[in-house]
Amino acid sequence: MAKITYIEHNGRRHEIEVPNGMTAMEGARDNGVPGIEADCGGACACSTCHAYVAPEWLDRLPPADAMEADMLDFAWQPDPKHSRLTCQIKVTEALDGLVLHLPERQI
Repeated sequence: MAKITYIEHNGRRHEIEVPNGMTAMEGARDNGVPGIEADCGGACACSTCHAYVAPEWLDRLPPADAMEADMLDFAWQPDPKHSRLTCQIKVTEALDGLVLHLPERQI
């Protein structure tokens, strides 16, 4: 299990314990974190689970694959370095403490 902090655009923080094997998107969705819409349910087909990864976590996540990188083009104000789709971040013990900043809105 990993504790993930989701920070809304307005600064409100949500610290959620997410079981290993789930995605960061599922952790947010299942705990009612505003700002993660997840319209496609985690199929990497909509970009409505977009988040900005805190700088100290960038090197600890596996890189986005080609499909995720393509979908990020449709996200609200993607940042080439910090943007990820939370449906593609698989939770492990190594992600304990992960911080994700949510955009002002999802598309």
